Amino acid sequence: MNPDNLTKEYTNGEVTIVWQSGKCIHAAQCVKNNPDVFRPKEKPWINVEQSTSEKIIQTVQKCPSGALTFYINAQK
Repeated sequence: MNPDNLTKEYTNGEVTIVWQSGKCIHAAQCVKNNPDVFRPKEKPWINVEQSTSEKIIQTVQKCPSGALTFYINAQK
């Protein structure tokens, strides 16, 4: 696997963020719009427990490269 083109998922149980590293242009819109969740200096750099699902979705939708996407998890 190419370490420069990873796909990772982060979930809070309600919404799942999908990050594709190969598409990321480091515009930092995620960090600027939701710094509690998106913390590039930490591992893992996405901590979905730190925000509401609604705010996470709004932040992901501002990603200009499409590196961040989301889906709503199926309700049990």
